[in-house]
Amino acid sequence: MRTNLLLACVTMSIFAFAQNDPNKTAVIFSVEKHQQELINLSDSVWKYAETALKEYKSSKALADYAAKQGFRVTTNVAGMPTAFIAEYGSGKPIIGILGEFDALPGLSQKAQPTREALKEESPGHGCGHNMFGAASLGAATAIKELIAAGKLKGTIRFYGTPAEEDVGGKIYMAREGLFNDVDICLDWHPDSEIKANMQSSQSMVSLLVEFKGVSAHAASDPWNGRSALDAAEFFTHGVNYYREHVKPSVRMHYVFKNGGDVPNVVPAYASVWIWLRDSKRSGVTVLQKRINDIAKGAAMMAGVESNIKLLTGDYDLLVNETGAKALQANLETLGPIKYTQDETDFANRIMKEYGNGTEAKGLNGQINPLETTKPDPEGGSTGVGDVSYIVPEITLLTTTAPYKAPWHSWVVVACGGMSIGHK
Repeated sequence: MRTNLLLACVTMSIFAFAQNDPNKTAVIFSVEKHQQELINLSDSVWKYAETALKEYKSSKALADYAAKQGFRVTTNVAGMPTAFIAEYGSGKPIIGILGEFDALPGLSQKAQPTREALKEESPGHGCGHNMFGAASLGAATAIKELIAAGKLKGTIRFYGTPAEEDVGGKIYMAREGLFNDVDICLDWHPDSEIKANMQSSQSMVSLLVEFKGVSAHAASDPWNGRSALDAAEFFTHGVNYYREHVKPSVRMHYVFKNGGDVPNVVPAYASVWIWLRDSKRSGVTVLQKRINDIAKGAAMMAGVESNIKLLTGDYDLLVNETGAKALQANLETLGPIKYTQDETDFANRIMKEYGNGTEAKGLNGQINPLETTKPDPEGGSTGVGDVSYIVPEITLLTTTAPYKAPWHSWVVVACGGMSIGHK
């Protein structure tokens, strides 16, 4: 039944393409032919729900599928065991397609409209990356089949990019030069709307701010101690006072990673993990310098030492208007996604269950018109930004969750494991 419903959604699209471009018609038939395999692949990654750099089962499932389709697969690239490249063909042009597959901690959820973990205190795909990897590989497979049939010339290359939610696998793949020979690169991301992306993303830097003091008994001789936790608290107070003096485009968020073990010992070590974001890399550089000064000042106030470690970072995304226009034309030819009443009811119920002021507005399967690029992007960063500084990048956003759904939530996890996400 599920397969028949999905097939019906694209029948008109096939006829529309058939009159204009036989290669595009072949692509649609390829996706339909592999439809159930791709759904099963997405569902497998959804169930594995592995976090950054631990995506061993997910990576293997995708790489094995690529090998089965005839791709040349190279694993353990850029020093990451779960990163891989699958390519087919030879020569130019070289077309890259990105695929992600990491989950988020603590978001385990069954594919149902009420909150219930699939496995307690376990990860879940709150950003829809189970669909991201499988669908991108399906797209690469469709192009591979055209090359194999002699209809196209060149190379199609799928990048299995791990750890988007934390370390940023694409950053290390970029550093290794793995995108240097690519002519153009495509990616997509689950969303609550369908768009040919015309918006940038925030540049970001991830820092671990450490403080080292001297331990002592917190009751009998606290004067002999120098509290690293005091410094960490001074630091976060400084960050929060700094918020008044940053631009509206700035985002700063942190968690305490370490603040001591027991109350009766003056903590000799404390650390704060902080992310700094702004619309451009130059803005993040300004933030980073000020944060360094705040950390030094906090250490001086507490009489301890400070150190800042750079963990990772993302560049802002360079928007490719020419590519977006080509993508928009294809989207308009394909037409909207059609949803059943059961799927709409599911979407509305899950938004009501989530609560927190969210409204139930069903599912938006319409093709949005092409937007103009805003001066400042909405919140969020991606390693795709780093790729876009090396090669022209085209990004698709596609509905996989209720309209205006809260991202990085159990709502997205549930929808990504059932027919809304499959479509």
